[in-house]
Amino acid sequence: MSDLDISIDLQKFIDKFEPTKFKIMAHGIEIRGVKDIHHNVLRANGLIEKLKLSLAVNHNAEMLSYGGFEVNDIKIRH
Repeated sequence: MSDLDISIDLQKFIDKFEPTKFKIMAHGIEIRGVKDIHHNVLRANGLIEKLKLSLAVNHNAEMLSYGGFEVNDIKIRH
């Protein structure tokens, strides 16, 4: 598995969440251009919990400036 392969859980998340703009990163994706960060972070967390995915949402003030947040794998890859 290369660093930019998408895990099964992450692919399930992308298919259900349907982000319009996202960037694939080594450990997940960064979703960008989100208008309502609070609503979308809650929605992402709810979807992760409902589907029992091994993912975590991460966001900070810098990401807020461009309407972004990350969804990362929490499983350790080998």
